Amino acid sequence: MIIPNKKGVEIAVKKVFRHLFPFDERLTQLEIEQPGKGVTDHLDLMFKSLTPESDSYTRLFLNALQSIKKTLLDDAVFIFDSDPAAKNLEEVIAIYPGFFAIYCHRIACTLNRLSIPLLPRMITEYAHKVTGIDIHPGATIGTPFSIDHGTGIVIGETAVIGNHVKIYQGVTLGALSVDKSKASKKRHPTIEDNVILYAGCTILGGETIVGRNSIIGGNVWLTESVSPFSVVYHKSEIIIRNQNEFQEPINFVI
Repeated sequence: MIIPNKKGVEIAVKKVFRHLFPFDERLTQLEIEQPGKGVTDHLDLMFKSLTPESDSYTRLFLNALQSIKKTLLDDAVFIFDSDPAAKNLEEVIAIYPGFFAIYCHRIACTLNRLSIPLLPRMITEYAHKVTGIDIHPGATIGTPFSIDHGTGIVIGETAVIGNHVKIYQGVTLGALSVDKSKASKKRHPTIEDNVILYAGCTILGGETIVGRNSIIGGNVWLTESVSPFSVVYHKSEIIIRNQNEFQEPINFVI
């Protein structure tokens, strides 16, 4: 097995994106055209270094693209409906980093299920590099899915996320401990349908379940399950000083 060229993988990710979402009137249309020779040849070249059955894997992947686009359009509509700052669907698809990270995960997850080595992780690491969003290709993510802002999000390999879930920046869905012996076990949490995870919350553990229709507030640290329809928040103390009583700081000079 030869490791694919990183730049070549990045080019492939961009080529497939432009094939699914050409920047013209077809951008938001469900139907996609047959891929051109440039896209097919580029995928073939990558798969050849990873598997002797590159032609069949290229066909399987290309055949999955129509379904992937339908899922991604549902994601884009959900993001648009969730974000009052979004002006139109085209804006979400063309420039939102959260949408691009979801796109990379959807195609990487498809390749991961085809048992293609290395390539799925290379794709999601490319998304990590350009968006700051780190989603393992093994994570199971329902539809539709919304990432707002997104920077600093980490979603682990065995995380399971339901449908209509919204995640904000800095969220971590991680493991309680890092131990190689647990590689085959579920280490990351389950997030059920219609959950909102606000900025900076950390949810850890393979047995941790966030019940449907729950809201997890910003900066919450959660290592145990919560029931459906829960609201969990971090209560911080805010102290406002009276300016008249403000004391000069002690300055140390060494």
